[in-house]
Amino acid sequence: MSRRRNFNEPGHAHELTFSCYHHFPFLTAERTCRWLADSLCEVRRELQVDLWAYVFMPEHVHIILHPRNATYDIAAIRQAIKEPVARKAMNYLVETDSDWLERVTVRKGNRIRRFFWQPGGGYDRNITEPATLRKMIDYIHLNPVRRGLVGHARDWFWSSALWFEMQSSTPVELDHIPPEWTR
Repeated sequence: MSRRRNFNEPGHAHELTFSCYHHFPFLTAERTCRWLADSLCEVRRELQVDLWAYVFMPEHVHIILHPRNATYDIAAIRQAIKEPVARKAMNYLVETDSDWLERVTVRKGNRIRRFFWQPGGGYDRNITEPATLRKMIDYIHLNPVRRGLVGHARDWFWSSALWFEMQSSTPVELDHIPPEWTR
């Protein structure tokens, strides 16, 4: 499997997309979305990253982040978001003796691995222009509408669309987008 190259450019925003293992709908569970929300909040605080937009779909995630530090590693940021969720999910599956455990387990010789997220980095799109940022925000917010899950983006609970439309609170707190990005 080839790896996508990450570009850690100061001042850039990043639209990250990553998927659940085999596109299983793990993010339909409220607890799993809460784990992801908690992980995002922790990463924002610990790694000095702003969260500008998000949508959690049943089997994948889109987030738009803006690292505040001039030097950063977007791959490490992505891993810091995903790893705690996967760890909690696997612990939950083991504790509940879930049928899902076998479906996420891969055996290679004596080695056993369990996957919550699809292996690989997913997609990382650098955003450098305000117009591109707006298009990416609209694109991710419309995911549930395009899939026929809701009639309006603002109706999808695990999304920042409601905040953008009505300045209403959302399950995951957003950071302020600076004026130079909203022109």
